Amino acid sequence: MSLVSHLVEQLAHLLTPLFHASAAAAAIVLFTALVRLLLHPLSRAAARGRRVRAALQPRVAALRAKHAGDPQRLKQAVLDLHAEEKVSPLSGLLPGLLQLPAFFVLYHLFSSSTIGGESNGLLSHRLLAAPLGGRWSDALADGGVFGPAGLVYAAVFVLVAAVAAVNYRRARRTMAEQPAPAGGGDAVPGLGAATRVMPFLSFFTLVTVAVVPLAAALYVVTSTAWSAAEQALLSR
Repeated sequence: MSLVSHLVEQLAHLLTPLFHASAAAAAIVLFTALVRLLLHPLSRAAARGRRVRAALQPRVAALRAKHAGDPQRLKQAVLDLHAEEKVSPLSGLLPGLLQLPAFFVLYHLFSSSTIGGESNGLLSHRLLAAPLGGRWSDALADGGVFGPAGLVYAAVFVLVAAVAAVNYRRARRTMAEQPAPAGGGDAVPGLGAATRVMPFLSFFTLVTVAVVPLAAALYVVTSTAWSAAEQALLSR
């Protein structure tokens, strides 16, 4: 956490001439963008995997016809085909999973009163009237929904809801374009159920923003907005 704290402080110092008292919030947005930029190659690989799986559908259909009476052999044949083409059905999950450590570091960073045995100076930073270490419940207790801090959260919620709606529509469209699972089941156990639930996870970000420190909420907002823009670019 000390390393991330130092990085955020340095970024905030650089951004102070532009963002003044909200420089630390801008630094968190920039930090998130850097994390997502590092993960961009994995996102490109996931997009490539989706295109390759779509191109393989005629061969998958041929395997269905060949192994129509043996679902287990059909599943194995589909998995072998994906392995041959170097496509993993789980590749699309990697970018999200690998950024979780950065999110949890920010969460703990803005939930701890001390870092490395010293007072946590990051807790003094704000986004306009809202402390970066505060939560929505704190804003509601200090002025309510339309108080100074409450209005900051209202703007964050609107942005998150808009991005979640975009991601939801894209996920539903992607699911509609996918063929039925081979043999009436999942080639990877449990993957089909996870895929069906995934579009609705876009709106779980609203719950996350409501309960985590504002700094972590900014990470969520920036990351989901990045995902929406990145997927729109990669799907062209």
